Amino acid sequence: MSDNESKPEKKNHNKYRRDKPWDNENVNHWEIKSWNPEDGDKLTGGSLLEESSFATLFPKYREKYLREVWPIVTRALDKYNVKCELNLVEGSMTVSTSKKTSDPYVILKARDLIKLLARSIPCQQALKILNDETNTEIIKIGGLVRNKERFVKRRQRLIGPDGATLKALELLTECYILVQGNTVSVMGTIKGIKQARQVIIDCMKNIHPVYNIKRLMIMKELAKDPKLKDEDWSRFLPTFKKKNVQRKKPSKEQKEKDKKVYTPFPPVQMPSKIDKQLDSGEYFLSEQQRKAKKLAQKQNESVQKSMERRIEREKEFEAPKKNGNVERDSTGPVGLDVEKLKDKFNAGTKRKTMEENMSDFVEDTKQKPDKKKKKRKKKSRDKED
Repeated sequence: MSDNESKPEKKNHNKYRRDKPWDNENVNHWEIKSWNPEDGDKLTGGSLLEESSFATLFPKYREKYLREVWPIVTRALDKYNVKCELNLVEGSMTVSTSKKTSDPYVILKARDLIKLLARSIPCQQALKILNDETNTEIIKIGGLVRNKERFVKRRQRLIGPDGATLKALELLTECYILVQGNTVSVMGTIKGIKQARQVIIDCMKNIHPVYNIKRLMIMKELAKDPKLKDEDWSRFLPTFKKKNVQRKKPSKEQKEKDKKVYTPFPPVQMPSKIDKQLDSGEYFLSEQQRKAKKLAQKQNESVQKSMERRIEREKEFEAPKKNGNVERDSTGPVGLDVEKLKDKFNAGTKRKTMEENMSDFVEDTKQKPDKKKKKRKKKSRDKED
C-alpha cells in the first residue's frame, strides 16, 4: 500500500460557500442595532401576519398604582403601535400587536414591561425596558432555600443594612435591582445581569455577597488598565476557601432523649376554650355569674398572696434555732452579724466619752442652783414669820 492510498483526502466543506457581507473584521457582531422604520427598517410583507399577545396577573395592592400610571404606559406603547389593556375584574394586564406594528421584537419588550410593573417596579424605571440597550430578568429565589427562616435571613443579607449591599451591587453591575417576595428583578445590560444573577444565586447558597462584591471591584479596576484588559485575571482575584467549622456532636443520652417513638396515630387534639368551659361548667353560667366567679377568684388569689408576703416578713424576725439553742460555728453563733454588734458597742462608748469631755465646758445645774430660786424661798419664809 502506498502512502497516498493510506492517507484519505480531507473534505473541503467550504468548497461551494460564498462570501457573506458580515464576514468582515470591521463588522461588530455584538452591536445591537435599533429598529427605525424611517431609515428603511421594514417588514417584508409590510405588516405582521398574525396578532401576538401576552398577559400577566398583578397583586391586589398594585391595583391603585396601576390605575394612576396606566395612561403613561399607553402613551409609551402607542409610539411602537402596541395595544395594552388593564383588566381590573380579572386583575391582569395584556399587551398585543396591531396591524401598524413594524418592529417584531417590541412585543417581547412590552411583555417584560408588564411583568416588571406587576413586580412593584416604578413606572418610570420599568419604561426603560423599551430601549434596545436595556434588558431584564426576574430571578426566582423562593425555591433555592427550603427553610423559610433561613431564606428570610439570606434575602436580608442580600439587601444588607439599610440597603447598602444592594446599592453596592447596583453600582458595580450598573443594573437596577429590586428584591420583592420570592423574586429579584434585575434591569441593565446583559453582562451586568449575568454578574448580578451569579451574586444573588451564591447568596442563596450561603456565600456572602461581600466576597463577590470584592471580586467585582477588582475586576472593574483591572478593566480600566489597557495592558491588563485582555489578560488572565485569575492571579489578581481573591480566592475564598470555605471553612469547615466543627460542631459539637450530641451525646448518646441526648440522642436517646431526642429520639421520638413512631406512632401511626395522630397526636391528641388540644382542648379548645369552649371544651375547657364545658368541663368546668362555666359554659352554662350566665354573664353575670361568670363575672362574679372571676371576681371571687381574684379575691382569693389576692388573699393568698398577702398571706405569703406576711409569712415572708415574719421569717426575717425569727432567730435561727436548733434544738432550742442558738446554732454555733467555729467563728461564733450562726445568723448573728458580729461586725454590726461591734459598731453598736463602739458607738455607745463614743457617746459616753463625748459627754464626759463636754462636762468641762457646761455648768452643772445640780451643784449650782439659780439665785432667783433662793430669793423666792427667802421671801416665803419671811411671810410665814
